[in-house]
Amino acid sequence: MRIVKTLAAAAIAAVGLSTGTLSTAGQALAQEVTLRFQHFISPKGSVPARFMAPWADKVMADSGGRIKIELYPAMQLGGAPPSLFDQIRDGVIDGGWAIPAYTPGRFPEVEAFELPFTSSTNAEATSRAAWEYTQKYMPEQMREVKLLAVHVHGPGVIHKRGDPVMTLEDMNGLKLRGPSRQANMLLEKMGATAVGMPVPAFPESLSKGVVDGGVIPWEIVPPLKVHELADSHTVIGGDEAFYNTYFIWAMNKASYDKLPDDLKKVIDDNSGIETSAWAGRAMDEGDVGGHDVTAGTDNKIHTLSDDERARWKELAAPLVDQWVAEMNDKGLPGDDMLSDARSLIAKHSN
Repeated sequence: MRIVKTLAAAAIAAVGLSTGTLSTAGQALAQEVTLRFQHFISPKGSVPARFMAPWADKVMADSGGRIKIELYPAMQLGGAPPSLFDQIRDGVIDGGWAIPAYTPGRFPEVEAFELPFTSSTNAEATSRAAWEYTQKYMPEQMREVKLLAVHVHGPGVIHKRGDPVMTLEDMNGLKLRGPSRQANMLLEKMGATAVGMPVPAFPESLSKGVVDGGVIPWEIVPPLKVHELADSHTVIGGDEAFYNTYFIWAMNKASYDKLPDDLKKVIDDNSGIETSAWAGRAMDEGDVGGHDVTAGTDNKIHTLSDDERARWKELAAPLVDQWVAEMNDKGLPGDDMLSDARSLIAKHSN
């Protein structure tokens, strides 16, 4: 974190030094802070454009211009997407956007929101639920950083070359990009070969034939130009997301602790459940635009029938039971975690 003094502040300091009366309040008012936040996608993505940039503007406005947030997209400050949480924790950056699923096994609790057919298709509601859940089940892990928000994306969609997936049988033998342990296990269960990779790597892998397709929500399709690389898109439909991904928006603790109390309050006032909902809402809004852009092409968009979707849910159900058992084996309250995740999602969806 860079802290500099304005010319006015310097004048105040000079008077204070000459009279010996420089006050704590004067020092606080003198501070201007620049915070560097990093993420891993294009600034045109829904969260960067609809949440991060407006959030940064709001923080600056609420601070009277004393806090400036610099946003660095596409890992411009170095590193790879899986390193983002550690970059935030270690102070390499002042803050950023991280996906726990990119480091499998490190944050097993978050997978309650990544299980198949568990999250709502409404990312805003599910993000509110995710914040409450995180406060209950992950206080120790999140004390490594200053947690600002957590959120999920909208429903995942299958995007591929060639004809759309219409049945379970169509999944057999496909090589599909997946974002997380749970999503990859789901794809494998359905007969596909899951290829795990951060989302920025998906377009090149699709264009080079490394994968036949992959799962991402609609919102990220235009920034990645997936609608120009894929021929078809399969919407799972229903009220429950096919799979989901959990995101963290956080700040380095030391960067936060160095702030004067009034600027800490600005950060605090722009953190929490409503900030989480804002990030989720950005995903929901982006999904509408991503779908509409794709619908304006010659690509085929197929939505599963109710009967076919029921087949997928039945096949996926054992993965949820397996996760609960895994959590219990780790000494975590797997049954309670799943029950609370579902009840919180229902609470915020009604």
